Parts: sequence; structure tokens; C-alpha cells
Amino acid sequence: MKQNILLLLALFCCGLAANAQDVLKIKVIDAETNQPLYGANAAIQGTTIGATANEKGVITLTNIPDGIQIILISYVGFGTQELTQEFPLAEEKFITVKLAPEGEHMEEVIISATRSRRTIADLPTRVEVISGEELGEKGNMKPGDIRMLLNETTGIQTQQTSATSYNSSIRIQGLDGKYTQLLKDGYPLYSGFSGGLSLLQIVPLDLQQVEVVKGASSTLYGGGAIAGLVNLVSKTPGEERELNFLLNGTSALGLDVSGFYSDTFGKFGTTLFASYNYSDPYDPADIGLTAIPEVNRLTLNPKLFYYPSENATLELGINTVIEERTGGNIAFLEGEQVTNPYFEKNETERITTRAGYSQLYENGNSLSVKNSFSFFERKIEIPDFTFSGDQLASFSEIAYNFGDMDLEWIAGLNIVSDKFTQDPLETSEVVDYNHITYGAFLQNNWRISNMFSLESGLRTDYQNEYGWFVLPRLSALIEFSDAWTMRLGGGLGYKTPTIFTEDAERIQFRNVMPIDVSETEAERSVGANFDINYRTKLFEVIDFSLNTLFFYTRVNDPIILTAAFSNGVNPHYVYDQPDGYLDTQGMEANLRFSYGNFKLFTGYTLADVNQHYFGETYEAPLVAQHRLNNVLVYEIHEKLVIGLEGYYFGKQKLEGGMTGQDYWIFGLMTEKKWENFSLFLNCENFTDTRQTRFDDIYTGSISDPQFRDIYAPVDGFVINGGIKINL
Repeated sequence: MKQNILLLLALFCCGLAANAQDVLKIKVIDAETNQPLYGANAAIQGTTIGATANEKGVITLTNIPDGIQIILISYVGFGTQELTQEFPLAEEKFITVKLAPEGEHMEEVIISATRSRRTIADLPTRVEVISGEELGEKGNMKPGDIRMLLNETTGIQTQQTSATSYNSSIRIQGLDGKYTQLLKDGYPLYSGFSGGLSLLQIVPLDLQQVEVVKGASSTLYGGGAIAGLVNLVSKTPGEERELNFLLNGTSALGLDVSGFYSDTFGKFGTTLFASYNYSDPYDPADIGLTAIPEVNRLTLNPKLFYYPSENATLELGINTVIEERTGGNIAFLEGEQVTNPYFEKNETERITTRAGYSQLYENGNSLSVKNSFSFFERKIEIPDFTFSGDQLASFSEIAYNFGDMDLEWIAGLNIVSDKFTQDPLETSEVVDYNHITYGAFLQNNWRISNMFSLESGLRTDYQNEYGWFVLPRLSALIEFSDAWTMRLGGGLGYKTPTIFTEDAERIQFRNVMPIDVSETEAERSVGANFDINYRTKLFEVIDFSLNTLFFYTRVNDPIILTAAFSNGVNPHYVYDQPDGYLDTQGMEANLRFSYGNFKLFTGYTLADVNQHYFGETYEAPLVAQHRLNNVLVYEIHEKLVIGLEGYYFGKQKLEGGMTGQDYWIFGLMTEKKWENFSLFLNCENFTDTRQTRFDDIYTGSISDPQFRDIYAPVDGFVINGGIKINL
């Protein structure tokens, strides 16, 4: 009997030992964004036991010795945290740790546009990121779109293409907007016809970060990224529920209401973004034409996430944008009786489906599969003319990442289709096209030593109307020390011609003839970037960084829109491809000073853009050769932000050989934060800099205005303010 009791006690003790745990799981997230910190580290103090976080930010520690242990959780650029636990644990624990940013932590952000497992500081490709509190602050200034968010970045200029509808495009390093590729989570959703009004229809509240890659970026994303790319990265569900609301009103009679929700439920997660944006017609110059049009827009973007395992994610989503935008004669828009009023009315409907699957394997390799279908319908109506049509586009891709952190490979295949069908017109030919591009790419990131890294890539595309393209790219990173780094890169690119350019947008595509494919070649480019980074601490109290970038891009055989012949009153326009090229060369310099609660950012851009045709050289129009960005911020983390901004735009060449006046724009931004809500108030352009104050925006009569180039703001001084609620 006694032996049996001893045996039972022994078995019971063994059971306790079996249930006791020497395993600890920790999820590490950014305290500001609640996003997982891939690559974070955890180590048991005084031992060699440690592990690194996977893509979901999860660290698994095993074989932990018995007793009280101190676990150190760290991530470069963030403050280290300590955990104290007694082992063995009674049961397996899963702990979430939030790390707060420390100093200039932007250098440690994982960049999705490059599809690498490395951080921004370790990449040979130069990437600029807007994220965290900076993204929130910029989003406060223009909560209804991303135009201002990009325009305040060194080397980027948003060019207004319509005086009355406010439409704009992105220019990187002075090149036309058609050479910039705009992506959403790596999906090319804004190309061709759907690129129109895109900057004005993207609301920033659901964005996690914005990534900008300047120069040839065609290895992973194909044609269209000659000047560079902008990747808008959406928020994804975290361990904790997120519920955000934003309400904004403006002195220009605008209203923005947005909401974002995300949560996880076991193996499922969801995000839901919705916004309503409204504006009354606004004419600060009292010239009878709108500077800001009448706008009604509704956006709805639900996504569903399924996690079949810890390392796999299936994502399904749909994005819908419906907008009516009307500018022109303000008396007519306000309901008055007007004889022969001028107006420009845009009706758009954008529906996009997205599906993606990602799988992370135990050896660190990963697989991703993506697909999207886009339907875009737009109707542009001006007196006596209507241009409308439908665009059907699709994108499918499979990519595989393999290797390790020292030798990483990315290989993939994709198919991109873009079909435009114009509604028939009696006055001119339709401009239909159907483009299909098949692509294959291979990219390698090789850390040759602690000092030298190399990124090489090769892409091959076949386009159904313009044939084969082979696009090599090479970038190198040299880390001389913690303070000094240098990058050098370059590559080839191409752009298949369509009629959807800034020049055609300015005339609402009226009498623009279709492109003759048999007489036209794709535009091809070669580009190079060289930049130097220096970081130090001045007088042991001031954080200082300097980044200087030198760039050159040449585009061979660019197509240009010219007036070909006249049919009655209105000329017809054709796309020609003259013998020659265009190029942009210059530099960017960014300085950052940080002292206590104060930060000063100064950026300078020199962009010398020229057209070279038939042995002659012409300065490219609508490019500010000199630009200066200055932002002084006083910030108490999570409590208060006050910022003063000053932006200088140099003289720009205009139509007819004229030159526009240089000008300054000043702004003041403020935000007071509490635990669950914040109040913000911004005074944008408080010196009321407007083109209508020092130049005309049109000639002729108000019933038939002939618009001049828009090179300065037309909306002037605008105050906006509101409330953000975080639950």
C-alpha cells in the first residue's frame, strides 16, 4: 500500500513537471502604430538564450532555466524593456510588449515596397518614409486627400492640372506625373485613366505609412516607375482593437468625416474604413471661378483577414469610391441664372477588389500571391463637350523570398492588364486600347560584409503592343561607420504610351487623337542616384542628420502632345515622338536637428529639367528649379504638437515663353492630445499666397475661359480644424 502511494505521488510530480513551462511567447509592437516589429530581439539576461521576432512580431523563447529570469526586449531605434518572470511557468504565456520610439527611429522601419526583410537603414535602395506621428500630423492638414502630404516632401511637387476641378499629379525630381507609379500596398491601382483625380480621392486615415523610392524602380513593379514610386501602406489588424474617428471642417466650406476600425477574432481579423468628404464651391479671389470645386465623395473599404496558422495570412478586400466634382462659374454652381456658364463636371466611380495570400516558412522563406481587379468609370463634362469611358484593369502576381539576411533572393511572375473603352463621340475618334504585360523578375540583396551591401535586380517584360523590355538595376550601400553611409544606384525603365497625361488632362481630352502604335515606340529611360548620409550628436545634446542626394534621369523618345490641325474652332491634338530626349538632374539636401522637444527640418531641391529636340535645348515647363522646405516643430510626445512651416518655390517656365513669379507659403499646425482624443487646428497658407494675387489664371471671357498654367496655389489662406477620437 505504501509503495502504491509513493508511486502515485511520483506520477503526480511528473505530471506537474510536464505541465510546467520553459517556453515564453512575446509579441512586440510599436507603441505608436500598434504594428508588429519584425526583427525585434528578446534575450535572457546573463545567458546566451535569445530569439528574433517573425513577421507578426512574435518571439518564442525556449529552454529557459528555472528561477527568476530577466528578459530584455529590444529593437533598434526603440527603447528597451525588461520583463521579469519566474520559471517554470504554470502554463504557457503569451505576452504583448509595446516599445516606444527613441530618437530618430525612422531608420528602422521595415519597407514593404522593396519586399525585403531588412530595415530602411540596411537597404542599398534609398527609401523615404512618412509614418507614425508625422503621418498623422500631415494628415491633419488635408484629411480629405494626400496631395499636401506628398507636396511637402523634398524632391516631390504636386502639379495642379485643372484650375477649377483642383486635379493634380505627382512630379518626382521634376519629371511629368506619368513617370511616377502610385501603389496601394504594392498593387498598381492608379495607372492610365484611373490615375486621374487619384491624389484627391485617397484619404490618409487608414494609412500605416507612405514609402517613396526615387529613381529607376522597375525591377519589382515594371513600367511606369521611371521617376520613382509612391507606395501607400494600409493598416492591418493588431492584437488590440483600434477604432478611430476624424471630423474636420474648413474655412473654405469643406467637411471631412472618416472612421477606421480593426480587430482580430481568433483566426480572423478585419479592417473597415469609411469616409465622406464634402466641399462647397469656393472663390477666394472673387473672380467668378472656383478655386475649390463643389465635391461630394463617399469611400468604403472593408477587408477580411484569415490566419490559418501563425505564419499564414489570407486577405480579401474591396474598395469603392463614388464622387461628383464640379467646378467653374461659381454663380452657376450656387443656383443663379447664368447665360453660357463655364463648368467642369467630373463623375467617377472606382471599384477595386483585392485578394492576397502570404506564407512565412520556418526557414525564413516566404511566399506571396496577389490579385486585384479594378473597374473605373469617369465622365468629364464641359460646355459643348463630354469625355467618358470605362477602364478595366487587373494585376496578378506570385513572388517567393528565399535565402537569409546576408543573401536574400526575391523571384516572381506577374501579369498586368489595362483596357480602356471610350464612350463614342461624333466629333473625333475614340482612344480605346487594350494593354497586357507579362513580367518576370529576380532581385538579390547581398550583405558582402558589415561595411558593404549590394542589391541587384533584373526584370523582363513582354508588352502585347510594344514588345520586350529588359530592365537591369544595381544599388550599393557602404557603411563607413555608424555616422557615415553612402548609397549609389541606377537602372533602366520604360513607359508604354497612353493618352492619359497631364497635357491631355488640362484640356479634358477634347479632340485628342488615339496613339498610332505602328508609328510609336515605348519611352525608355536610364537613371542614377548617389547619396551620402551623416548622423551625429552636436555638443552632446543636439541630434543632427544630413542627407544629400544627387540624381540624373534621361528619358529617350518621349511622346508629347501637339496641336496638329484645326477643325472649325477647336484644334485636334496628336501625340508625336520627336527625335530627342528629356533629362532631369540636380540634388536634394535634407537637414534634421533635434533638441529636447524641438525639431527642425530643412530640405532643398534643385531640379534642372530640360527637353532636347532636333539639336535644341528647352527648359521644361512647370518645374520649380529651386525649392526649399522648412518645418520647425515643438512636440511633447502624446500631448502636444505645434509646427511652423515655410515653403519656397522658385520661378517656373510657363507657356508662350513666359516665367511665373517665385513665392513663399507659410503654415501653422497645432494639435493637443489626450488619452482617447485630440483637437487640431491648422492655418494653411496664412500669408494668402495665391496666383490670382500676382498673375492671371485665364484669358478671354468668364463664359469661355482659356486657362493659363497653374503654378501657384489658387485657394489661398484656409483654416481647418477638428477632432480625432481613438477608442
